Amino acid sequence: MTGTTTAPSRGLVLGCGGTLGAAWTIGALHSLWQALRWDPRGAEVLVGTSAGAEVAAMLGSGIGVDELLAAQLAHGNARPELLSHFEAPPRGIPPRPAALLGSPRLALRALGGSAPALTGLSGLLPRGRGDAGRLVVLADLLAPDGQWVRHPATWLVATDFDTGRRTVFGQPGAPRAALRDALRASWAVPGWFPPVRIAGRRYTDGGISSPTSADVLVPRRLDEVYVLAPMSSLSPGRRRGLGRAEAVLRRIMTRTLDAECAALRAAGTRVVRIEPTAEDLRVMGGNFMNPRRRLTVLETSLRTTRALMRDLLREPAGRRRPEPRTGA
Repeated sequence: MTGTTTAPSRGLVLGCGGTLGAAWTIGALHSLWQALRWDPRGAEVLVGTSAGAEVAAMLGSGIGVDELLAAQLAHGNARPELLSHFEAPPRGIPPRPAALLGSPRLALRALGGSAPALTGLSGLLPRGRGDAGRLVVLADLLAPDGQWVRHPATWLVATDFDTGRRTVFGQPGAPRAALRDALRASWAVPGWFPPVRIAGRRYTDGGISSPTSADVLVPRRLDEVYVLAPMSSLSPGRRRGLGRAEAVLRRIMTRTLDAECAALRAAGTRVVRIEPTAEDLRVMGGNFMNPRRRLTVLETSLRTTRALMRDLLREPAGRRRPEPRTGA
């Protein structure tokens, strides 16, 4: 009687990170796909936050990693609609915001201890006026007529901008939303883009709750979860200028991700955690929305994450791998 091997159940988590985080993520996805010979579209659950929600939605609609990479690199065989999307990223600096604070109520909740500090501080930023029209065009391409993507377990994370509660659109029990609204909400960086109203409530960037929200997969009891986290790192090293402020944010997000991965491991899930290396961080700089660095970040990611995957696959058969992470 011939034995059969059951493929492990896998989840894929794509974190926040703006324009440069999306480029880094696509490079990392390509390395993951090549090393494992596993198509990320086959994940049981796709979890995306902010820029990661953009990539998760594309995967969930059936777009392959090779197509994403070709469009990012502007290859001649790239799909024109994807090429147009990546060639028109958000501005590197936000437009002049409105005079009003984004969410004083959220800031007060943080002061009272009922919302995390980072989430509450986001409420003190002025209301953004950025144009998210490119996300509307993309969503309507992926899921016309206000529908959802074909992968039913594509979960896009946003934050209720008045309560600070994390909301996972696409997850059972979440408010019903069209893809265009859920995607804009998850990407609505406070101070940059305005909050998005869904079912009578205002939602903003899921990254102010967590860089990845990997812990939403704990109840699924998956065998493996791959976490691509462009806004965390083991040690960002010395930074200058804007990089100093970005490094503070990165340390906070790294601690959050540490706790989420620990919760997954406690549930019996193997966590493969991939983060930018020191080399990645050098080319990213301090502004994760800087479109001029996009191609350099992507090309660097292809190299650094490929090296990581080689290291993982070099381990002797039968030896238990440590939880792999990259970082300076």
